[in-house]
Amino acid sequence: MTRQIVKIHNAATGEIVEREMNAEELAQREADRAAAEAAAAEAAAKEAARQSALDKLAALGLTPEEIAALS
Repeated sequence: MTRQIVKIHNAATGEIVEREMNAEELAQREADRAAAEAAAAEAAAKEAARQSALDKLAALGLTPEEIAALS
């Protein structure tokens, strides 16, 4: 595993401190990553369901204009 570095820039003094993430920061990073992946999967599932519904309406013989009017 690569080292995870945190940069802290003090705007008042211009000092920049680099250090490795601590356990709490690493845990939060992993939780954020998992949440982002879950949100992306949910968005993809919603888009797939939307496209499936549009395809079904088209299979029923509705025109693109009629489908657009419904959505």
